[in-house]
Amino acid sequence: MTRPQPKPVYLSFVRGGKGSGVTRLEGLLMHPSLKEEMLREWKKRFACGGRVEGSVIEVQGDHRDVIEGELKEKGYEVKRKGG
Repeated sequence: MTRPQPKPVYLSFVRGGKGSGVTRLEGLLMHPSLKEEMLREWKKRFACGGRVEGSVIEVQGDHRDVIEGELKEKGYEVKRKGG
């Protein structure tokens, strides 16, 4: 099976000054409208907020396990950063 992109996608969880933190997905090579579509689906499923800024997708809350599984299923190489 060929990978959708040559470099891995990085997944991390970042805590801000307040709140529960965000799951960050970095390095995903795809058209911005497809990123928005993917984010919209996750926001509905996880009942949370999120945003796309450049090559980074942020989803409020800790959803690393589900997002990692979904991306691996689609053929992406996922690497975790941090904890």
